[in-house]
Amino acid sequence: MQNVRTVFLSDVHLGSRHCRSDLLLEFLGELQQGPPPAKLYIVGDFIDGWKLKRRWCWDDRCSLVIGSLLSLMRQGAEIYYAAGNHDEFLRQFFSEYRGHQFGSIHFGDRFVHVTADQRRLLVLHGDQFDFAMRNAPWLCLLGDVGYELLLKVNTLVYAVRRQLKLPDWSLSRAVKCNVKKAVRYVSDFERLLVNFGRAQQCEGCVCGHIHHPEIRWFGDFLYCNTGDWVESCTAIIEKSNGGLYLWDHGGRVQPLAVGVGPSPQPWPA
Repeated sequence: MQNVRTVFLSDVHLGSRHCRSDLLLEFLGELQQGPPPAKLYIVGDFIDGWKLKRRWCWDDRCSLVIGSLLSLMRQGAEIYYAAGNHDEFLRQFFSEYRGHQFGSIHFGDRFVHVTADQRRLLVLHGDQFDFAMRNAPWLCLLGDVGYELLLKVNTLVYAVRRQLKLPDWSLSRAVKCNVKKAVRYVSDFERLLVNFGRAQQCEGCVCGHIHHPEIRWFGDFLYCNTGDWVESCTAIIEKSNGGLYLWDHGGRVQPLAVGVGPSPQPWPA
């Protein structure tokens, strides 16, 4: 966690019973041990407004997460908050194109981040490219209930596997990665977002929404998904030289520039 210039994280879902606020606190604690990052991007779904309507689960750790972010801000970090579908209530407070700024906190639907080596990254949650979300919100609410059920089953699976001294295995992630319709949904989401990023004259994008940390080159365009803080517990960090890396809750740091397939313009690592 040395020489961290920028941090991107998304889908924390504070207020949900499955939020891993404990692991997020560890991550934020590591950031506070050294010089703070210049910028921290919250890429949507930080607060779970959907759970606010049904079953709100807020504990001291959730409050400590807010306190840690404010502490980083007091140390000099600027915070950029791109709203997502679970916290879209924030969108009524700002314009899609202008956004609003409150001190060192910036709100907006999307941002363009310029890396240390002058690459343009489009930063947005990504629910804008979820056609089900836009055209059949009732279907998304139904899917959210199903996802909640899978997460409850995951808890039982984790407990059994730990008793057997087996590594953790996520049922919900396996469904997402192996069910044909889910795979096609993820593929379409990536393709649409990459096309939009290119239209915005960006060389890469950072998004969230689908809870699937991903590194993939589309020609010379770098697609990055931060994952979430429910299952994968991952974030993307930019080092002082402009290199992009994936951090996971085990403390492992992997260069995002490895990606899938070669890039005509390799990103430094």
